[in-house]
Amino acid sequence: MDFIDEKLLQYAEAHTTEENQILKELNRETQAHVLNPRMLSGHLQGRVLSMLSHMIQPQSILEIGTYTGYSAICLCEGLQQHGKLFTIDINEELEEMVHKYFDKAGLGHKAEQLIGDATAIIPTLKTNFDLVFIDADKINYSLYYDLVFDKVNNGGYIIADNVLWSGNVLKPVAVSDEETKAITAFNEKIQNDNRVENVLLPIRDGLMVVRKK
Repeated sequence: MDFIDEKLLQYAEAHTTEENQILKELNRETQAHVLNPRMLSGHLQGRVLSMLSHMIQPQSILEIGTYTGYSAICLCEGLQQHGKLFTIDINEELEEMVHKYFDKAGLGHKAEQLIGDATAIIPTLKTNFDLVFIDADKINYSLYYDLVFDKVNNGGYIIADNVLWSGNVLKPVAVSDEETKAITAFNEKIQNDNRVENVLLPIRDGLMVVRKK
């Protein structure tokens, strides 16, 4: 994610509303104690997710890929008063940390974490969603999209992270590079899906924003 000029990124962050103290604390703890902290959405992308959620005003959100809970907290900021977010992650080792920060953020019943394989959990969900955020293993992006599509309300949104994949989508792809191939295939799948409108935002590692017609 170092393909965007660092000074431009710093300027953008300096002219973006600050993250709140709970998110700052979560950011610091993730950076200090959790493997692969670059997976955290962080200040700029977190404020983008919050802004989009406020604009959509969802009643229901599904997040695929919780990590330490930063993006979930940001997405919950735009939930309607009695709305709910479900977030799925296969890594049970971070569950306690996620719950700690959900409690600090005062989410209470608004956020529910589900631990396990998202490909198995998604079909069991009986809820339709106004907003879905995909930020899990890249190999399954297209599968996640297919699994959630019929659960997204008409006019609802799907947002996918890491769709520029550190700029690797523009480079020759090695035969063994399954993740880049999966991201490229996902981007093409969205672009050619006449059921949706989409825009790829070059924010951080790339956000694909999809609206179901």
